[in-house]
Amino acid sequence: MGIVVPLEEKSPERLIEPLVALVADDMARVNQTILSRAGSDVEMIPEVANHLISSGGKRLRPILTLAAAGLCGYGGDGHVKLAAAVEFMHTATLLHDDVVDESDLRRGKAAARVLWGNEASVLVGDFLLGQAFKMMVEVGSLPCLDVLSTAAAVIAEGEVMQLSAAKDTSTSEDAYLKVIRAKTAALFAAACEVGPILAGSGKAEVEACRDYGANLGIAFQLIDDALDYGGSAAKLGKNVGDDFREGKITLPVVLSFRRGSTADREFWRRTLEAGEIADGDLETALALMKKHRALEGTVERARLYGAMARDALELFPPSPWKHALLDAVEFAVQRAH
Repeated sequence: MGIVVPLEEKSPERLIEPLVALVADDMARVNQTILSRAGSDVEMIPEVANHLISSGGKRLRPILTLAAAGLCGYGGDGHVKLAAAVEFMHTATLLHDDVVDESDLRRGKAAARVLWGNEASVLVGDFLLGQAFKMMVEVGSLPCLDVLSTAAAVIAEGEVMQLSAAKDTSTSEDAYLKVIRAKTAALFAAACEVGPILAGSGKAEVEACRDYGANLGIAFQLIDDALDYGGSAAKLGKNVGDDFREGKITLPVVLSFRRGSTADREFWRRTLEAGEIADGDLETALALMKKHRALEGTVERARLYGAMARDALELFPPSPWKHALLDAVEFAVQRAH
């Protein structure tokens, strides 16, 4: 049983193409940096790192670092190392996440933990974080180092918050949003903030880019939450319903629980809190979400944060960079189609 969240007829891939084209030359340098910095004399490190690095992710976060620098007229090359650092931070969190969540798939391939074990996944994630901080130091911008190191700490806090809220069906919408602000939006915000800092932009421009990234990150995560129940395995790169099987409390669950009957809530408590999942329970979960319009509600909230991301760029004059960054917001939201 699948649920299609109705959205406008647009190709999400087409919407991100202008941004990808604008950063293509710099992104080639970022990719080269990523491959060289993932190298190590310890054979297992590049094996594990490259398994995930080469698995076809869109690299949206480093793209945003390059684009925000372009938007603010940066003319140096520090943004290349910072973009690579941002991608290493993201990759490290994915390696750690899969261990915590006991996930078997990542981007359509076997998760690193399945192939090399939990210990290797955690330690290679730590190696990538170390490499990320080395690159930040090499760029020589203390404010950028401050932004990205703060983001690393906030992301870890978000992971722990999510762990604390795991299987807790009483989680409120506000509490859940607090988790994803830390776990996901913090890195989007930092990725967008370091470009204008490097460019020597004013406080208003720096804050605008940060707000753009933070709101885009929330919208992006909310669409991911909806896709876990209403998407396809091919689009997700993981199994549909993984969040359900792992007992994750995401916004579709929060809305279904809040809007449901006593019997509906007992279903969520049995499956997510007690972990007693029987055959057909995923289909029941999907039916409850459809009944209570939980996926539509999640997408509506993603649209709201997307609108706030677009508003944040209003102070910038028209340019190809601005237009492409606005399209990137639509890309993030339209993925639910």
